[in-house]
Amino acid sequence: MRHTHGSIEVICGSMFSGKTDELIRRLVRATIAKQKVQVFKPAIDNRYAVEKVASHTGSTFDALPVENAAQIRAQVKKDATVIGIDEAQFFDADVVAVARELAARGARVIVAGLDTDFRGEPFGSMPALMAEAEQVSKLHAICMVCGDEASRTQRLLDGRPARYNEPVVIVGASELYEARCRRHHEVPR
Repeated sequence: MRHTHGSIEVICGSMFSGKTDELIRRLVRATIAKQKVQVFKPAIDNRYAVEKVASHTGSTFDALPVENAAQIRAQVKKDATVIGIDEAQFFDADVVAVARELAARGARVIVAGLDTDFRGEPFGSMPALMAEAEQVSKLHAICMVCGDEASRTQRLLDGRPARYNEPVVIVGASELYEARCRRHHEVPR
């Protein structure tokens, strides 16, 4: 099945907000509709499975791990009508051009990723992808301190908030990160 025109959809939010679950939900629906689906993930993200996108809740979908956005361009199949890209914040800036090119050729491009890093600042190419997108879905988690809606990702080192000057990219899950609301998100300088 071919779409009449391409599009870019972005699913963003903090860690533990359900981004990958939502990506998988959309990919499964496309598969049920007999659309040709192809999924990519950054090779750096090997937390749960090497050749699958995997959510914290255990949902998975087959995916091709790649080192950079150029490899997506090189490995996307001509007959793919739905392209999923998980953890897009880890890709280089070329991911924006790749998504744009795929949408221009008629594909539905579904991108998931963190919109902000542990500092609460825009993360990688996600702001540019959000600007390019026809649809942006911002998901929220639950603050681990107060139970309100969480829009931030808190990095913890030895149980304490990570300092601002720590490296931006450290791949991990609940052992290093938790969801926090704006009020309880801390980044000491």
